[in-house]
Amino acid sequence: MKRLIRLLPIAVVVTASVSCGSVVRDGSAPVYLVIDILQGIKGGSTAGTPATNLASDVITNVITPAPCSATSPCPTVFLDNGSVTLRAPLKDVVTQTTPAAPTSNNEVTITRFHVEYIRADGRNVPGVDVPYAFDGGVTGTIPAGGTLTLGFVLVRNSAKQESPLIQLRTDPLVLTTIAKVTFYGTDRVGHDISVTGLIQIDFANFGDS
Repeated sequence: MKRLIRLLPIAVVVTASVSCGSVVRDGSAPVYLVIDILQGIKGGSTAGTPATNLASDVITNVITPAPCSATSPCPTVFLDNGSVTLRAPLKDVVTQTTPAAPTSNNEVTITRFHVEYIRADGRNVPGVDVPYAFDGGVTGTIPAGGTLTLGFVLVRNSAKQESPLIQLRTDPLVLTTIAKVTFYGTDRVGHDISVTGLIQIDFANFGDS
């Protein structure tokens, strides 16, 4: 009898832990975020074309306006932007033939994003192997049943003036990273919601056209 009394609290604690973990994973919002497409846009005097694999130039020789010229270019650092298209489907679709209809309560407002860089080889020390992670603010609302396209900063100017990117100005190597971009928001009734996408970024001193 004493043994049963001692084990009961332990069993209760284990059950509670499993329950809490499930709630944390699933979230309480009636919708979930989906990234339809995540792209990068190479910075420069002329905006690049959005691409799912970004070639990020660590330094660009600008030849206009004066005093910059073809014979005396001006080395310039440009940030790289990103573009994301998001939607927020309902978790409960009822049935395949009778899907649930979203309401204004299911609208999701995105307010913040986080960018973290990693490498496939596992060398991920910020400021040594990869650029520093950062947070940024961006605001837009996904309409019920619709999509939202947002622009955001994918690579900051300052990252190209710090290690390890600044060394690439005179180094012919290409540094390949994966950017983990997480978007955070809330639905109309206050439920927190987030989603993470990945995009490859190749950093180098690419040739200027």
